[in-house]
Amino acid sequence: MICALASAFCFGAASVFQAMAARAAEPGTGGGVDVALMWRALRQWRYLAGLGMDTLGFVLQIVALRTLPIYVVGASLAASLAVTAVIASRLLRVRLSRVEWTAVAVVCVGLAMLALASGREGHRDGSEALRWALLAVSFGVLLIGVAAGRLPEKPRALVLGLGAGFGFGVVEVAVRLIDGIDFTDPVWYALLVGGGAAFLLLTSALQRGSVTTATAGAVLGETIGPAVVGVVWLGDTTREGFEWLAILGFAVAVAGSLTLARFGEPPAPEEAAGEAGGEAGETETLDVGPTPERGPRTP
Repeated sequence: MICALASAFCFGAASVFQAMAARAAEPGTGGGVDVALMWRALRQWRYLAGLGMDTLGFVLQIVALRTLPIYVVGASLAASLAVTAVIASRLLRVRLSRVEWTAVAVVCVGLAMLALASGREGHRDGSEALRWALLAVSFGVLLIGVAAGRLPEKPRALVLGLGAGFGFGVVEVAVRLIDGIDFTDPVWYALLVGGGAAFLLLTSALQRGSVTTATAGAVLGETIGPAVVGVVWLGDTTREGFEWLAILGFAVAVAGSLTLARFGEPPAPEEAAGEAGGEAGETETLDVGPTPERGPRTP
């Protein structure tokens, strides 16, 4: 559980830096899968810093997934939004309302309920059909990105976010299914394709759409699906008699995370300038382009 929470901390901090870098990068083709946009974002030091934290978070996530049920790890990763909210309130001087602070507390309560109710990690290997289905879903994530690029701006962010969430969900399940190095196993390719596609879609969503909507979609995509797979196909369980507490804790943690979905994006340029101007005589101006309504996971 410690590794899962530490992973959530890394992803939560990374989302702030990645959103800033994605907004500072020059717009690309407008498509949902834009490799050039990823390359431009990688030239931003903030994106590299976020990527470093994502890498550390991914290592911790692997450890957690090998020892805990997927539904516990998934809810913990969704709670990274609470971490992002707290970091944004300190570093970016974003003020949290009572509702938002309450949502942070709700996430913590939900995770505590999950920790109390969680049982052993399932030890089923997963069928061959499940492994090939996971690979098919990973390529489906790429198709979602292509289709999302043709949608209007409002639904585009939601579809890109959901697609990214599905990709990260593929990674979660693949980590559980991997048993040694065997490159004839389709799970390895599902891991690579799903993870890469998820980053592409999330970067596009952070730059082009409402990050609020995109983040909410990603949270839903990376928690519910993998949790169902873990319980139904991989044998994840709860403590005897605590099934109700696990379901309630999962729902509470995800609901609190969705309430905090607006975090992970820097404040608008004029807001940042005003806040910085209150402490220093000069302000560094960032060319972040047009900012959507909302004002860092994420693999």
